Amino acid sequence: MDATLGADEVLQLIRKLQSNGGAVNKKQVKQHHPELMRNALFYFPSWEHALKNAEI
Repeated sequence: MDATLGADEVLQLIRKLQSNGGAVNKKQVKQHHPELMRNALFYFPSWEHALKNAEI
């Protein structure tokens, strides 16, 4: 699988999602933003690592 977003873009989208009041839990993101989840898991070992790197 190739990433369609860069690592910085992934972190930026996670921060934007949270600041707009969106849910950033794994189940909600997987359901509503599957591309973001796929890209996050391409760059980070887990969703939790992606959130930690996004400083959430």
